[in-house]
Amino acid sequence: MIEAGKTVAFEYTLRLDDGSVVQTNKGSEPLTYVHGENQLLPALERELEGLDVNDRKEIRLAAADAYGEVRDDAFREVPAEQIPEGARRVGAQLTAQGYDGPIRVHEVKGDTIVLDFNHPLAGQDLTFDIRVVSIE
Repeated sequence: MIEAGKTVAFEYTLRLDDGSVVQTNKGSEPLTYVHGENQLLPALERELEGLDVNDRKEIRLAAADAYGEVRDDAFREVPAEQIPEGARRVGAQLTAQGYDGPIRVHEVKGDTIVLDFNHPLAGQDLTFDIRVVSIE
């Protein structure tokens, strides 16, 4: 059974409230992690505690327990010349040295670009369909 220190492998499908699939690993390699080492969302890890091999569980996480709510302070306006020309469009993904997460172009306002530093799933309630593949 899943408990602290165990290496766990599971397959999953991640869906939004509208039923759209964000990500799945069904039919490919299972996701492997060590339980209790904060390698997953804490609320997801709590829900996996006590499951056994071949157990299935639907786990619903509110946005606050997943990637958080959309934070207004995570939007930044920058001069357009600081953004590569090919990325000056809504939805473009950027990276920055020293910043670990994704950065998206949220809005283009003439000579100013509004960047969004929120996680792409911030503000979303998530549903994970899980099947435990192995526990070691």
